Amino acid sequence: MENGAETIAQDEIIFRSKYPSVQVPEDLTLPEFVLSNAEQYLDKVAFVDALTGKGYNYGEVTRDIKRFANALRSLGLRKGRVVVVVLPNVAEYAVIALGIMAAGGVFSGANPNAHSSEIKKQVEAADAKLIVTDGSTYDKVKDLGLPVIIQGEDRVEGTIYWDELLEAADRATTGIVEEKVHQNDLCALPFSSGTTGLSKGVMLTHRNIVANLCSTLFSVGPELIGQVTILGLIPFFHIYGLTGICCASIRNKGRVVVMRRYELRAFMSALIIHQIMFAPIVPPIILELVKNPIVDEFDLTKLKLGSVMTAAAPLAPEILTEFEKKFPGVEVQEAYGMTEHSCITLTHGDPNKGHGIAKRNSVGFILPNLEVKFIDPEKGRSLPKNSPGEICVRSQCVMKGYYKNEYETTLTIDKEGWLHTGDIGYIDDDGDVFLVDRIKELIKYKGFQVAPAELEAILLSHHSVEDAAVVGLPDKEAGEIPAACVVVSLKAKENEEDIMNFVASNVATYKRIRILQFVDMIPKSPSGKIMRRLVKENMVKILQTNTKG
Repeated sequence: MENGAETIAQDEIIFRSKYPSVQVPEDLTLPEFVLSNAEQYLDKVAFVDALTGKGYNYGEVTRDIKRFANALRSLGLRKGRVVVVVLPNVAEYAVIALGIMAAGGVFSGANPNAHSSEIKKQVEAADAKLIVTDGSTYDKVKDLGLPVIIQGEDRVEGTIYWDELLEAADRATTGIVEEKVHQNDLCALPFSSGTTGLSKGVMLTHRNIVANLCSTLFSVGPELIGQVTILGLIPFFHIYGLTGICCASIRNKGRVVVMRRYELRAFMSALIIHQIMFAPIVPPIILELVKNPIVDEFDLTKLKLGSVMTAAAPLAPEILTEFEKKFPGVEVQEAYGMTEHSCITLTHGDPNKGHGIAKRNSVGFILPNLEVKFIDPEKGRSLPKNSPGEICVRSQCVMKGYYKNEYETTLTIDKEGWLHTGDIGYIDDDGDVFLVDRIKELIKYKGFQVAPAELEAILLSHHSVEDAAVVGLPDKEAGEIPAACVVVSLKAKENEEDIMNFVASNVATYKRIRILQFVDMIPKSPSGKIMRRLVKENMVKILQTNTKG
């Protein structure tokens, strides 16, 4: 049923998109799908390095994806085998990922800044057969006992060099076994902590990601094809970077300005010099754009930026308001997605195509081809509009499961195919969805539920607070108490108690922060999510030290 209607069947309330379904091609692999019509754009730049200016046009991207696929086959890579890529954002990243998929292999991106032991765990958990990295990261993978391809200009004895490998593949005429790749074959194995526990391999098929792109790009009109310059700052090893930036941009024949790392001045320079029109970023960057005086060094009238998309963590309403004042005319779209759903799950449309923008502070509307319901976390029943519950989604984008982890898979995907996200949200009368918090992050204070995101938003509205994280700490009487780590500006005159009183004046008694510590920084993941376990561990250590003292 279309037009955003809800259906009730066997006591289930299911919500669908208000827009018509979109067709998902039955026979195309992900590389074939995104490269469709590339021959019309062969001379157009696809990827350009923000720092060096080195670029790849669509002709080179198409050629080198095929070359790398042949090279992998010549090395003996068989269908379904995993290749772990440990690289920062580089202009060649999409070529490497899509080349692995075109060869029938499975791409698994790893964080190059991770500790060698973390990379080892991923390589072993994925049963990887090959590693792609660069000279600066080689030491982290050299002892894993696998062949290593070095991308870039560095030379490391005993490894395979990217350029030479592609050249050798051009000359190879024998020994290449080409296996037919089907849409239901695995193409990616990103690692995610999911809704519970430790990091797990998320099995995504070609169809999963193709279906996600069909849904998320439904509102992109033909006049935008080949016209959009997008910022490539989100790590490409993350599903947001791989699907939402690399694959979506290639599909739309856009230009990606690639940044290896975030630094505010370089970020602002890239926006202006490369005339970036669309910037997928994360809330911590928006926070710095609002709070850091470095931004005032730049002439913001030179910006061509039309919109930014923020995902991975909730955006405080007060920060959104400040951003809109500082960057008038720049539209902020909040999106919601997860690795287990191939990337974006809910997002805003294109107002120029009649797909109205969802309300401020919502994470968008339900995309075509998706079914969504909101269930009571304790009673399991589905809930009507305006009733916060766990967001569950069912679509062709839902992962095949967690690799070699049937138990966690059954906890996340039920027998009816619903993906249980672990996030709390609700849908309003207009079909806009609002995110409240994570189930596992909700603080239970004397039976009351306290959402960390709500308290963080209040903290960030204080003029002296630059960043904040709220967690629950164990308490014998209350069960858990809200506790906060706060980064304050150098000019701040308030003490911890002043900040606690500020929050207390804006919330109900049970939501008050009971412990607050000033810290130098808040630990966050590459995608911008607060690493709450680390925050909690650090707070406990400080409290124990203070108690002993």
